[in-house]
Amino acid sequence: MHVKTSISWAFLALMAALSVQAVQAAAPENLPKDKSLGEIEQVFAFHDAMPTGVSVSEKGRVFVNFPRWGDNVPFTVGEIRENRVFPYPNLEVNQADPKHPGKGFISVQSIVADGLGKLWILDTASPSFSTPIAGGAKLVAVDLKTNKVVDTLVFPDNVILPSTYVNDMRFDFGAGEKGVIYITDSSLNGPGAIIVMDIATGKAVRRLNGATSTSADRDFIPKVEGQMLMFRNADGSSKPFTVASDGIALSADRQTLYFCPLSSRHLYSVPTKLLRDPTVSEDQLAAAVQDLGEKGASDGLEADAEGAIYAGDYEDNSIRKRLPDGTWQTVVHDPRILWPDTLSVGPDGYLYFIANQVHRQAGFHRGRDLREKPYSLLRVKINAKPAQTR
Repeated sequence: MHVKTSISWAFLALMAALSVQAVQAAAPENLPKDKSLGEIEQVFAFHDAMPTGVSVSEKGRVFVNFPRWGDNVPFTVGEIRENRVFPYPNLEVNQADPKHPGKGFISVQSIVADGLGKLWILDTASPSFSTPIAGGAKLVAVDLKTNKVVDTLVFPDNVILPSTYVNDMRFDFGAGEKGVIYITDSSLNGPGAIIVMDIATGKAVRRLNGATSTSADRDFIPKVEGQMLMFRNADGSSKPFTVASDGIALSADRQTLYFCPLSSRHLYSVPTKLLRDPTVSEDQLAAAVQDLGEKGASDGLEADAEGAIYAGDYEDNSIRKRLPDGTWQTVVHDPRILWPDTLSVGPDGYLYFIANQVHRQAGFHRGRDLREKPYSLLRVKINAKPAQTR
């Protein structure tokens, strides 16, 4: 009798221990999980249209833009102040002028404060990625002291193809008479390129047109939030996510241009003097491009004054930093960084960036818009200054 009782108590104790283990195993909060790295701060929350670009001026003013991709966009360029977004430089210039496409903003994809008192605005003239409106793709400079438009450079016909989508830009005011602008063409269905525009003359050329370095990697299949990212239509059809040259950054000494296709994990570089030299053939230029290896899948790129390059990683909710010796460090990794888009180094030692959930748009999910508001303007401390443009 005593032996049976001991066995019974031992059996009950074993079952109780197993039950505790089963409960613990079933509790998800007790499982190991992905750890965040670095500290992000939310600068602004957007509850209306989705932003893509941000730029912080040398005086600390913060500008953003909203391309006309289908959201209700009352103005496509704005300034954040007083905890609101105001149309910039005013509401009138933010309206397209069908009779004069070179004047009003049609659909702005990128803005860059040049560090010398101007905000440059890149108008794709391609709402919802349509064929660019003739004479509408342009660069507009606004004087930050007067908040007035002081220059407009309409892209010449030789660089704007039916498939062109001008995406981002960087400036070198030490080259040429008034400076040179480098712009990426991130076409979805045509050749990618680096467009080189001379500010003094307005003349522009396409360089690395259709080259491997400016083209979507056909073997690249992005995975975001655990799913393969493809263009998926409501009718059930789908096609690969193939977007050409997108991110762009100019080295602190302005001797090297860094760039990457959106549909790729590779970072490329090329000497800027070769890009500007008309005697250098396309074959020679392509041969001079360096493939700097994988950095993650990036939308935006940026440079600082110390020679580092920053790259977002939309597959890994991260931003990384390439040191001058070529090694990489993760600056920040956080599940709330849902598609890091444009990057901008502010004068306060912070890296500002947009997290806008591009991958959750309806075009990737058979017509279902999975974006959750708000979209965010975030920042992370990097203790570095912006690269100079002159």
